[in-house]
Amino acid sequence: MRRSGPADPRPARPPGSTPRASARAVALEILRRVETDRAYPDLLLDRLPGRAGLEVRDRALATELVYGALRWQRLLDWHLARVSHRPLAELTSWVRALLRLSAYQLAFLDRIPPWAVVDEAVELAKGRRSPGAAAFVNGVLRALAPRPRPWPEPTPTPLEDPIEALALRTSHPTWLVRRWVARYGAAEAEALARALNARPPLTLRVNPLRATSDAVAGALRAQGASPVPSRYAPEGLVVTDAGDPRALEPLRAGWCAVQDEAAMLVGHVVDPQPGETVADVCAAPGTKTTHLAQLMANRGRILATDRHPGRVARLRAACLLMGATIVEPHERGVEALAREVGAVCDRVLVDAPCSNLGVLRRNPDGKWRRQEGDLAGLAAVQGAILDAAATLVRPGGVLVYATCSLEPEENEAVVAAFRARCPAFAPDPIPEAVPAACRAAPEMLRMVPHRHGSDGFTALRLRRQA
Repeated sequence: MRRSGPADPRPARPPGSTPRASARAVALEILRRVETDRAYPDLLLDRLPGRAGLEVRDRALATELVYGALRWQRLLDWHLARVSHRPLAELTSWVRALLRLSAYQLAFLDRIPPWAVVDEAVELAKGRRSPGAAAFVNGVLRALAPRPRPWPEPTPTPLEDPIEALALRTSHPTWLVRRWVARYGAAEAEALARALNARPPLTLRVNPLRATSDAVAGALRAQGASPVPSRYAPEGLVVTDAGDPRALEPLRAGWCAVQDEAAMLVGHVVDPQPGETVADVCAAPGTKTTHLAQLMANRGRILATDRHPGRVARLRAACLLMGATIVEPHERGVEALAREVGAVCDRVLVDAPCSNLGVLRRNPDGKWRRQEGDLAGLAAVQGAILDAAATLVRPGGVLVYATCSLEPEENEAVVAAFRARCPAFAPDPIPEAVPAACRAAPEMLRMVPHRHGSDGFTALRLRRQA
């Protein structure tokens, strides 16, 4: 449970001096906006630290505080509630956010002294000029600060719901843990939940259109990073000691791209060949699209669609950076593209919009944003996209449906319903390039975080009968 997070980058502050804008202030603002505006933390982390003038180490600390507080939000609230004389729900959103990010540091980060956590939280509260807030924050955090680390996890009494207790100690919604327990059993559900609370590694996909694996690894080492080959994907590198990834020259030059190993394997499930016509119908921001171009040795044609102009702009930029010249970006839905070109594609990838419940280690706000009832609505959208995408597949061609979700309603059920509507599509075995350990069935890729050390991903491969 204990983590060694970034050290406190603050120099010692002279007595009486005014505190400067800090990583904690930026983290506080992001956490507040995630809760009140339903903003996305990754987008805010791209913008606010730069505007605040944070240096690299401060950016790293702000990122750690935001994602750590979101990952452990439910458990942190449980601890806070036991020392607060006021219910957390009655607090203003910024006080609640301040207590969460401070409690996260006290409970999980070794390299930040408790006095520094309390001191900075009180200073931030004073800056808000809210009567009594600083004293309240000080009292709550001083009650938590002396606790020996690690803090004890809550254990259920015989009369309590064990699933509720599991969800609390792993800091997940009960509805989600209940589904996992029913599917995997309690022990494996807990392992999955804990894996989704872990910090994900930095994984890079080497781009052979620009450089070799040896060249990328050498350039990374020259900047002090430590790359090693990934476990399952042949073009993957897992990188430690990288610092701010945005400063890595191989990334800036398009020699590689940030992509999880599970997402890389989706490209191998599609298995596009040089000279073929391929469609990627939910293509932006283009990470999988450029991988398909790599696998095709940049020969052939890739029709890449997305409805949103801003996202298509990111797709174009990614193709330019990675040298993927065979990609034809389209600002339209898959239905419009299918009406225009017809069944011309050898292979079609549907990387469908989904709940993102398989990538909670990268987007921890998702578990507080999603509700169980969302799955049915998402399945309807996914089925409609799959229906339209199928009309692009030529007889004998391949259709791959993928999501970053492990939930059956978004995967097996969507494909089963599609096959009932379109019986011309039959399950097709995944190519041998995909390791057997990553297949849940001959036609299904399933990457599970606690088993594979990757994001959670599902991909099913179908072939249209000739």
